[in-house]
Amino acid sequence: MDRRTFLKEAALSAAALPVVGTMSRAGAAAASTTPEFPAMANHLLNQVNIERAEAGLTSLKLDSLACRVAAQHAIEMARNDFLSHWGLDGRKPYHRYSFAGGVEAIQENAGSLNSNTPIIPDEVPIHLMAMHRSMYEETPPNDGHRQTILNPAHTHVGFGFANYGFCVRLCELYVARYVAIDPYAVTGAPQSRFVLSGRVLESAFSLENIDVFFEPLPAPPEISWLRIPRPYSLPEERETLMPKLRRNYSYEDGSKGTIELEGRGKFQVPIVLSRKQPGIYTIVVWISGPAKDAPFPATHICVRAE
Repeated sequence: MDRRTFLKEAALSAAALPVVGTMSRAGAAAASTTPEFPAMANHLLNQVNIERAEAGLTSLKLDSLACRVAAQHAIEMARNDFLSHWGLDGRKPYHRYSFAGGVEAIQENAGSLNSNTPIIPDEVPIHLMAMHRSMYEETPPNDGHRQTILNPAHTHVGFGFANYGFCVRLCELYVARYVAIDPYAVTGAPQSRFVLSGRVLESAFSLENIDVFFEPLPAPPEISWLRIPRPYSLPEERETLMPKLRRNYSYEDGSKGTIELEGRGKFQVPIVLSRKQPGIYTIVVWISGPAKDAPFPATHICVRAE
């Protein structure tokens, strides 16, 4: 495996396992309301930025779409008493964010507390902060949550939480915003094609290549499966697209590249939904920064083919 492939595989498998907590249970409880969301979201944002500052990293901004997607997942987990990166419909975090209108690459942290007594709203902020701190205080090699919090590529974050009777759930969605994508169709027919276009937002960053991943359409899993924490990742099957080379130049495999780089960070590339069977294609634009360190993912653009 070459260095580029190794670095990409490491980045794709960096999803964190959820944090789980328990308290003794006695009696029954109905759903209760949570504290005002903006205050708690800002409290968590301040904590994350303190942690990132201690590591010499840039501060994150709160993202409204990421907050909404995270909140929906947290509510679903609390109401159905499970903890998973997958939802009841079988979709993974990057599916949920992309089909809600996002295009950026994301990483999700999820945390859980189950109690034997009803959790009152006033206790929820304490539990949420404890969940987050447990993620941040992880140590290698089991420090996936901490690595997500301290990923230097992240620029924004969204928080969602839910208090439903005996359950509190926290969902943190970290976003890397470096690329703007022009409008595109989120659905298409198998074996059809379309042109994806956009631009890299800052001149200090440049497009390296684009991966197009394929996976079958998700199916609703059993609730018992959702109650077993497990990491998620992009699928293994992918096609790599490269920038077009100048005349008389070719890559090692003889190809010339298909990504047109148009100056000022603009690009366009034909995307082929190549499989006959229905599925989801996830388009990942890889970019590199001014130090030319390892490329990192800037998009998770999902297109449903059926």
